[in-house]
Amino acid sequence: MFKFNPERIYFFDGAMGTMLQSHGLKLRELPESLNFTNPELIRTIHSEYSDSGANFISSNTFGANKFKLAKSNLKVHDVIRAALRITNEITHSKPDSYSVLDIGPTGRVMSPLGDASFGEVYDAFAEMVIAGRDLCDVILLETFTDLYELKAAVLAARENSDLPVFATMSFDESGHTFFGTTIEAMTYTLEGLGVSALGVNCSLGPAQLLPVVRRICELSHIPVMVQPNAGLPVMRDGESHYDVTADEFADIAREFASMGVSILGGCCGTSPAHIMKMKNAVTSSFAHAVKRDVHDDTVVSSSSRVVTFGKKFIVIGERLNPTGKKLLQKALREGNTDYLLKEALKQQEQNADILDLNTGLPDIDEAGVMTHSLIQIQGITNLPVQIDSSDHKTLESAARIYNGKPLLNSVNGKTSSLENILPIAKKYGACILGLTLDENGIPETAEERFRIAERIINEAERIGIPRRNILIDCLTLTASAQQKLVPETLKAIRMVKDKLGVCTVLGLSNVSFGLPRRPLVNRTMMIAAIMNGLDSAIINPGDTDLKESLYAWNLLSGDESDMQKYIEYCEAHPAITNTNAISVPVSQVKAENSTNDLNSSIIKGLKEDSANFTREMLKTHKPLEIIEGNIVPALDSVGKDYESGKTFLPQLIKSAEAAKSAFEVLSEAMSKEGTTGKSKGPVLLATVYGDVHDIGKNIVRTIFENYNFNVIDLGKDVPPDKVVEAVKREDIHVVGLSALMTTTVASMKETIEKLRASCPDVKVIAGGAVLTPDLAKYAGADYYARDAMEGVRIVSGLLE
Repeated sequence: MFKFNPERIYFFDGAMGTMLQSHGLKLRELPESLNFTNPELIRTIHSEYSDSGANFISSNTFGANKFKLAKSNLKVHDVIRAALRITNEITHSKPDSYSVLDIGPTGRVMSPLGDASFGEVYDAFAEMVIAGRDLCDVILLETFTDLYELKAAVLAARENSDLPVFATMSFDESGHTFFGTTIEAMTYTLEGLGVSALGVNCSLGPAQLLPVVRRICELSHIPVMVQPNAGLPVMRDGESHYDVTADEFADIAREFASMGVSILGGCCGTSPAHIMKMKNAVTSSFAHAVKRDVHDDTVVSSSSRVVTFGKKFIVIGERLNPTGKKLLQKALREGNTDYLLKEALKQQEQNADILDLNTGLPDIDEAGVMTHSLIQIQGITNLPVQIDSSDHKTLESAARIYNGKPLLNSVNGKTSSLENILPIAKKYGACILGLTLDENGIPETAEERFRIAERIINEAERIGIPRRNILIDCLTLTASAQQKLVPETLKAIRMVKDKLGVCTVLGLSNVSFGLPRRPLVNRTMMIAAIMNGLDSAIINPGDTDLKESLYAWNLLSGDESDMQKYIEYCEAHPAITNTNAISVPVSQVKAENSTNDLNSSIIKGLKEDSANFTREMLKTHKPLEIIEGNIVPALDSVGKDYESGKTFLPQLIKSAEAAKSAFEVLSEAMSKEGTTGKSKGPVLLATVYGDVHDIGKNIVRTIFENYNFNVIDLGKDVPPDKVVEAVKREDIHVVGLSALMTTTVASMKETIEKLRASCPDVKVIAGGAVLTPDLAKYAGADYYARDAMEGVRIVSGLLE
């Protein structure tokens, strides 16, 4: 078994697909089938990479999951074992050479954006791991763009083997993946899950990846791995090539090594020559891996947003805890998820940094409701979530399916709590909130609370939880009943902060229970606690008094940016006194607030609300007025935010689904009236012949349909003649073609040539992961669309 030496630099092999193409891989031929039909070719490629200096040889199994093999006669178990036996023929004959089980994404979109559940995807990866675990030295999870899917793969690998797991994702130049995962969220999540190395592969050339890799190296406490493409694909003599030479690749690999990268390899377009040049360049410059200075922050995250404690005061929204909230209790019992989603979005609008989620009611399935609610909330907001439960089974169920790095609330000083909950935080890489109570309850003195905090930290570190992942709540008691103990809480916060060096959190509102003017007591306690080292509080983010106190505190703490924020807040929220207050009729307030309710619901991705507001608007508006005045403007707003990088694919899809629910109501109404909605189009979509990937095309279809285009979707792997026949039969004027693999660009070109010959007036838009404007031009397309929203803009212009 491979054992990582932190002082060494290791080298992976390069592209398998590029090498297969150079040896004549046929269109539509599954690369994994060659493990049976031409094992000598696979063996030769492995041997060439090994001879070039690669320590790790990756099996020809990237797409060998049950979803991608479903339409073939190949079995996952057989493919993986055949591939690894070929790999082992090379690695077992050389010292310092290791076989790698290579695993790529399933090609499915996971819930709540798609129809694949966490369990289904986990099972697919587990099947691959179980098939190959006795024949490999390392498991590589590569080219992922969905952090949620990658988490399922990591758990499948770690729970079904004891092998080292390397995990990499693909980023664009903005530092985000296709599904919006950030560099920071990936790094903190994967490190927490216990992978042996993490990093980036594919998508970009080495020069474009430099800032991405630099950021990963600043954050990761574990080895960093980089496998860039050999630049961008270009077409020469009818075939795709990559534009970075082996010498250029090696030069930039040297820069990666200088940052502290300790595992280097290649992805699309690279060859044994690239690996050999890279290894020679790096080993001639570095005898050992470069040590990195790594940030040591306390952070939690969703898949696209990271919150760092200790930099600014962190607000944890308390409004998703049913204690004392009858409407929330009712919603949890009735399964009214939309109520929870609206509360979550409301707290996001009120500038909460984290959402506390508690589903603890005595008469419901707490774990089931928690996991369902968590999945839905994470599908509609990118705020991290604090998973709040006294039941360790609920905490584990939620931590397992959480997308990102969660905060678990909570553990305490009781032996049973430490034994049940700390292992959950360790396994899933979560931050843990420790409460300073034990079998004897909440101690009266600060010293006793400090000792419990110290015990929690010592036990956590003993099982491998780093101190940066531990936060402490020193617990505030009710001032009305135990007034003299309130200063003990403040003293305990200071002791924990100064002597234990961890971040502190406080559930604030309990201090004012039973007192008049509770907000006054709460905000005074908050400022006193901040002055004693408090980093975060669980509060109502809509409490104006607390919010204003925080703005003022941040101003007084000395940061110039906080001065500007304070001024902007005051300008937006002028103080209202009795002498200048203006009385506004309630009806006017309701009218103003409801003007854009449908728009707002679509933008927020609230399906049920969108349908309900549409029904209400139909009483006074015609369907076309609603479409043109509300639905399309709302989608345009979301589209602009998506294109500017303010929102990402999950939010775009949720908004499209909300718009679809509104369209369904309109369609039903028009059907009863005997009228039909005027859709635009038709537009034909297809993934080209030889390409079996259709995630991108399916997303385009979803967005197009919700802009009221009549979409005819031919699916994936569509022969050119079938596209031509459909265009003639359906009188199509606009065709969208997608390709994910460089090998199928030629198929796209053939399809467009046949369209030109038979349907010269049709306009063709080309897109897909590997497409560039130059490749689209080479294929003969009229337009290149980099994403769904650009496609909407192009098609709208053509049809108008």
